Amino acid sequence: MSIKTFYHEKTILITGAASGIGKRFAEKISEFARTTLILWDRNPDLLEEIKEDLTEKANLHITGIDISDSDHIQLEAGRLIKQKLVPDIIVNCAGIVVGKFFHEHNPVEIEQTLQINTVGSMVVAHAFLEDMIERGSGHIVNLASASGYIGNPRMSVYAASKWAVIGWSESLRIEMEKLNTGIQVTTVIPSYINTGMFDGVKAPRFVPILETDDIVDQMISGIAKSKNEIKTPFMVRFVPFLKAVLPAKAFDRLAGNLLGVYSSMDTFKGRT
Repeated sequence: MSIKTFYHEKTILITGAASGIGKRFAEKISEFARTTLILWDRNPDLLEEIKEDLTEKANLHITGIDISDSDHIQLEAGRLIKQKLVPDIIVNCAGIVVGKFFHEHNPVEIEQTLQINTVGSMVVAHAFLEDMIERGSGHIVNLASASGYIGNPRMSVYAASKWAVIGWSESLRIEMEKLNTGIQVTTVIPSYINTGMFDGVKAPRFVPILETDDIVDQMISGIAKSKNEIKTPFMVRFVPFLKAVLPAKAFDRLAGNLLGVYSSMDTFKGRT
């Protein structure tokens, strides 16, 4: 099956759809396939701009929604289900990063990071999962991070949120396979991406900063091929192996001194 055929007439829910990966995913899919796009973001003004650009290319449903608000997610999901708009594909892109040492965080920042990056994605998937299972098909795509494999200064809470995404996503995939539900789960595990979210970071050696189009192209292809994981760039694939075979101090020297991972956030500015 071609990629175009795979996405034809699919209903796709994208969170964090007003910018970055979520926005570019919606734009790229609309270039080659006629779809129904459900776009969620906490910035409704930016969603309106996207709607103007894509309204002739896709059947659009936009909602200003903060995925840290579980009640709003449930309410909106119920409305869509009543309209028979259960997504064929859910792409969980919404996320935030603070970029501070752990002791510099305040409790609100900690809670928001975990709520948006982890719990929000879980609640979004859960809101539609029973209907997907009843239908016998569906695909859940969760955006994790290479920081879910490796600790990093100024990323402790963000890394924790992405470690959780990887663990949940893998467990969900196994559950869905064990129960023969027909639901596919794909975990996307990239390094730094040039979306504005990580402005100012210094790319570690041999781990270039990814362009948004590159990761979106890999996602579009990987989802269509039902890949369990999409790891990029190439070096990310070796991190779990290296952590397994090297003593902790040796791995810290490799990641910190040779590759420069542990200093990559020293110049972090983030999205303004």
